[in-house]
Amino acid sequence: MISAEQLAHFRENGWVVVEGVFTADEADEIAAIALEVSHTVANTRDDGYYLDRSEDGQVWPRKIDYPFSRHPAFRKFVLDPRLRDILKRLTGDEPLLCTDQIFLKPPRFGSAKPYHQDNFYFQCTPSDHVITAWIALDDVDEENGCLRYISGSHRNGILPHREMPGESYNLAPDPADIDMSREALAPVRKGGVVFHHSETLHTSHRNTSDRWRRGYATHWVTADVVSESGVLDNACFKHDDYRELIAPTVSTENR
Repeated sequence: MISAEQLAHFRENGWVVVEGVFTADEADEIAAIALEVSHTVANTRDDGYYLDRSEDGQVWPRKIDYPFSRHPAFRKFVLDPRLRDILKRLTGDEPLLCTDQIFLKPPRFGSAKPYHQDNFYFQCTPSDHVITAWIALDDVDEENGCLRYISGSHRNGILPHREMPGESYNLAPDPADIDMSREALAPVRKGGVVFHHSETLHTSHRNTSDRWRRGYATHWVTADVVSESGVLDNACFKHDDYRELIAPTVSTENR
């Protein structure tokens, strides 16, 4: 499901869009379950990191952390062989799901996420074996907040990140360190997946449309990856459910 040209694009730019990994119906089912789960999250959190508020008082969580552990449909979805086969092509080894999140950008007020690098948080090596697969649960374009990348930034190492003014939960590099001339947008249709290297700078803007922009972000490693942050300590691939679902093809005995 990934061509030689797409593989070359990923190596060169640190990101690539692969359309049609999942069907639109499959994405719709997961998006509907995500909204059901989000109501529980909204009722148990009350802080700016988790909640977006519209002008008319509606409240939605910005994201759902660890959906893998929240519903069996999420586990089946993210461990689908179609997704894992592409990740194996990108890393050259069996992919293991480390952690996951579902990001929700509600119509007209889904908030922005500043430029950042995933591996600033993960602190994993080798970084080439740490990949994010961002699954589109809606058609995603510039208007409703598609991912944006600084192409080639995965080859320049980790930049210092600091707190954004008024947003202590958002850490980002100094804008002066980001080469905006290399910015590229990654629109993707529902069911498609955007893959990016753990050190590729990426961002998404506010949703200014009247449409949802929901994305299921899955973060993958291979068996040789180690971390200084502890992100692997409670990784999804260590859960019993994970072993039961993919034990015939992936061994986690050494983790």
